[in-house]
Amino acid sequence: MKTAADGVAPWFRRRPPLLLYSYIANELLAPFFASFLILYGVFFLVRLIPLLEVVLALRIGPADFIRLFSYIFPRMLLYIIPMASMAGVIVGFTRLTNDREILALKACGVSLKQMLPPVILIAAAIATLTGFFSIRLIPAGALGFKQLMFQLAKEKIDKGLQAKEFTEALGDIVVYVDEIDDQQRWHGVYVSDMRGRTQPLITVAKTGHMEAEMERMMVTIVLNDGTLHNNEGLDNQLIRFERYQLQISLRQPTQVGKEDVTSQTRGAMSQDQLLKAAAKLAPDSKAARIYLSEYHHRLVLPVGCFILSLLGLPLGLQAGPGRQAVGIPLGLGFFVLYYITFTTTRVMSEEGVVPLVLGMWLPNILFLLLTVLIFRRVNRERPLIPEPVQRVLLAFYDRALKTAWQRAVALGRRLFDRLAGRKP
Repeated sequence: MKTAADGVAPWFRRRPPLLLYSYIANELLAPFFASFLILYGVFFLVRLIPLLEVVLALRIGPADFIRLFSYIFPRMLLYIIPMASMAGVIVGFTRLTNDREILALKACGVSLKQMLPPVILIAAAIATLTGFFSIRLIPAGALGFKQLMFQLAKEKIDKGLQAKEFTEALGDIVVYVDEIDDQQRWHGVYVSDMRGRTQPLITVAKTGHMEAEMERMMVTIVLNDGTLHNNEGLDNQLIRFERYQLQISLRQPTQVGKEDVTSQTRGAMSQDQLLKAAAKLAPDSKAARIYLSEYHHRLVLPVGCFILSLLGLPLGLQAGPGRQAVGIPLGLGFFVLYYITFTTTRVMSEEGVVPLVLGMWLPNILFLLLTVLIFRRVNRERPLIPEPVQRVLLAFYDRALKTAWQRAVALGRRLFDRLAGRKP
């Protein structure tokens, strides 16, 4: 056993190469932030299109629009950060490989394992940040988004209710108010309710007002001292009341895309609320599995972000003459494969095909094993894909895909020539 007396310090007293670590970290963080900005811009535009319909329908001002987008900001980061982290590692090590810096480091006795600690630290920090967004900010943002949308929809109704005018801001319910005082109390109220009816249900009241329950996401019209007229065919029914309530479910324009933002979904629940909701149901029921799958979903993706970031290191080292950026399409392919695997196993878990915990965490287990296998092959300077597998893939391409690909290319050229008005 070597000691300090032999001239070699023990491993626990050796000083880590901080200069090397800081240099590698700097090479990784720069493309990470660049990838983050690019991906965020793309996701922003994709999310902006359905959101503009609601903005125009509710006539939302700039301040409320900023609040709305700040609420959906964390959910976008749940997918942007892992992709940007993996891209940052791939681009960073691709540049180091193309500039022969990796070769120089290996010539100086620096192995891939010694380059791994800064990658692990950065990946762990980014994964922790992703976990914070997933567990804390996304449920809070989803709930705040729904509440703000509900509030804006109610404000639109309040602005649409004018004295001595018929308003149709409530959909199938038409309201006429003779007078509105300073406390927003209605005097002389007429309500026509056509919800699910061929003949309107007419309600006349002396006074009334509107109430909004934020917790239940419900708008209620409260009428006092009036009569209700119900006409169905030849029958005419008259009901007198002292207090009558109309509960209204706001459907439009409180939808973004196909998501009804006035309903309390599992995406707006905290981790404790998901567990309590699942505990109230039968353990083997699909509804309970859906709540539990959302619980594990928020834990699985941050860990997946960490694994994909580590996978970017061996992929970035695949650069070389004639294939300077081969790691980027490989990384994109692995990223898409991860989310396809995750979506598939999640559906299978919710349907009860596989055990819930195993199904939710199976993609991380598989990709962790894949990352270790690829890293070991690259560390031993072996090809990323074993040669027997390469031969099988090439044979499959020659037999099954090459002819079809050539025919597709030829067909595309003929169509292009016809569209361009040229003879084939």
